[in-house]
Amino acid sequence: MMVIRPVEHDDLTQLLALAGQTGGGLTSLPADSATLSARIERAVQTWRNQLPQAEQGYVFVLEEQETRRIIGICAIEVAVGMQEPWYNFRVGTQVHASRELNVYKALPTLSLSNDHSGCSELCTLFLHPDYRNGKNGYLLSKSRFLFMAAFRQRFMQKVVAEMRGVSDESGQSPFWESVGSRFFSISFATADYLSGIGKKTFIAELMPRHPLYIDYLSAEAQAAIGQTHPQTAPARAVLEAEGFRYLNYVDIFDGGPTLECEIDRVRAIRKSRLLKVVIGQPDENLPLCLAGNERYEDFRAVLLNADPHAETVALTSEQAAILHCGQGDSLRMVTLGCEEKKA
Repeated sequence: MMVIRPVEHDDLTQLLALAGQTGGGLTSLPADSATLSARIERAVQTWRNQLPQAEQGYVFVLEEQETRRIIGICAIEVAVGMQEPWYNFRVGTQVHASRELNVYKALPTLSLSNDHSGCSELCTLFLHPDYRNGKNGYLLSKSRFLFMAAFRQRFMQKVVAEMRGVSDESGQSPFWESVGSRFFSISFATADYLSGIGKKTFIAELMPRHPLYIDYLSAEAQAAIGQTHPQTAPARAVLEAEGFRYLNYVDIFDGGPTLECEIDRVRAIRKSRLLKVVIGQPDENLPLCLAGNERYEDFRAVLLNADPHAETVALTSEQAAILHCGQGDSLRMVTLGCEEKKA
């Protein structure tokens, strides 16, 4: 059985191995022991309520229960941009008009923005390539919504998620070549890495404050604006099915889209319900559901067959032990997909 749980200090070795599988495409999961160790420590301190809200970040791992092998990671930043600036580009329009010449031009632009400061962020989603089958990806991504629903007061009103933008097989980004490379004397990979580990001061120091005219970019760079890397397309589809939308904000390095949603409008949060645990035999003919306990420091989430509209959910004693719950305890549940008719 696959189970989601909070990260622990002892996970460092396995997370280093997992980071080695990313191919460098996930800057918030670098194959660097000191960086990952600090990330784990910050998550542990977050669960212990030892950090101010501006520094809090949760990290979860997906573990194969039988082997104790960590096969995935996901995270939530509680409030981005409250200490270090959180930048993106806002895609907008600047109008140039002359009544005398009867000329009217509406030109698309990119403007440096901090509009998402104070939002919660979904981040650091990665599943080992050997386990990208079945429903593992859905569990890894959507389990965060059960945690947010259970502990709603700990998160902000809006949730955002940055999607990886377009790049070629060698990691070159057409958007970077037309924009970032003009202002930074470093490579795309270096800039993305520094941003991913939180060193973002150079962005404010070097990026232009005035709007950039999109028409001046190469055709390839223009086409990349708001587009998602093929490997990230499934993750985008999962979030869009939950209610997230692209509202014209893109990453300043690769032009990838930023998705956003009001937290109380996220499907899995809005439709999740508390069911009472009954120790017994689950009915495997029932829908597959996300199930998470209500224990803050001992949070666990799995996939179960259950009726999400019932008042109780049947668990075997083994399932109850994995979820750290017992007879009469509450489990938060919601269907895995969006099969319900929209209200």
